[in-house]
Amino acid sequence: MSQKDQNAAYILQLFKMQTLSQLRASYHNFANLNTFEQAPIALYEPVNYIMNLGGKQIRPLLTLLATQMFKEDIAPALPAAFVAELFHNFSLVHDDIMDVAPLRRGKQTVHEKYDVNTGILSGDVMLIHCYNKLIKSYDGALAIQLVDIFNKVAIEVCEGQQYDINFETQDTVTISEYIDMIEKKTAALLGGALQMGAVIGGASSEDALLLDDFGRKIGIAFQLQDDILDTFGDPEKFGKKVGGDILQNKKTYLVARSFEKADMHTEQALKSLFNQTDILEADKIDKVRTIFEGLDIQNEATQLLNDYYRQAMVSLEKVNVASDRKILLKSISDELMQREK
Repeated sequence: MSQKDQNAAYILQLFKMQTLSQLRASYHNFANLNTFEQAPIALYEPVNYIMNLGGKQIRPLLTLLATQMFKEDIAPALPAAFVAELFHNFSLVHDDIMDVAPLRRGKQTVHEKYDVNTGILSGDVMLIHCYNKLIKSYDGALAIQLVDIFNKVAIEVCEGQQYDINFETQDTVTISEYIDMIEKKTAALLGGALQMGAVIGGASSEDALLLDDFGRKIGIAFQLQDDILDTFGDPEKFGKKVGGDILQNKKTYLVARSFEKADMHTEQALKSLFNQTDILEADKIDKVRTIFEGLDIQNEATQLLNDYYRQAMVSLEKVNVASDRKILLKSISDELMQREK
């Protein structure tokens, strides 16, 4: 263990805080005790399938981290952490159906492994169980507050998904429209997971909202990073095919900013590439990437994500707890933003 790691471990011990690995273990133990072993099997087997496909499980970890900032006992936050992950996976099941996606985390999507009707129904029951878990795990005013936070997030995620669908048939998308979409579709749940954890930990309303803002800003930065890696990343390190957004004509920040900067000739060339159906995939990716490079879009996207990351850290700094209690949240944020290109 390096001196830096030893120092961090000492600080966590001093404040009686669990490490990231301990928090993950606590969550996994809880999740393993809350699998859906009930009838009808055809409904609940797909739920267990998607919940066990892997993934980073960042959202439940954020809930536990937020609680731990304000109190030593993270056990009361475990049901809310489970809800954050259950809702995230519900959204993936339905998103995959809408995107006609064959794979999720390298495995068959739920609707491919089972069928579309099963995917719709199993996703529906996952959402209902989110409410069931919150209402049965928390009492009175706390339950109402958590459900209110959850409702706001759930509505935003649906709105974000609809905007994303709308973008598929729009010729152009503005940067503000795109940022609003990714905040709702991706970042809102990160913020909501943190806000629920903070409320359970007894945080003030101001601190809970600051953590919500922190999560949203980190979420936007993370999605911008994903946009960059999807076009310019190393496929061996990125973990999936590079150029997928281009082939799907996704209106990412890279595209939105290109249309803002491009002259008429370049704009028409970009539109033509998105409308072409008889072009080889590799050629389309190369030509669109060349346009991005000529407009210096990668650097601008990197500057923007760094700006959102800085804004996130400003919100975290304002949270009224000792700086040592923010170490793990900063650590996991850095981990999210330091994916290899």
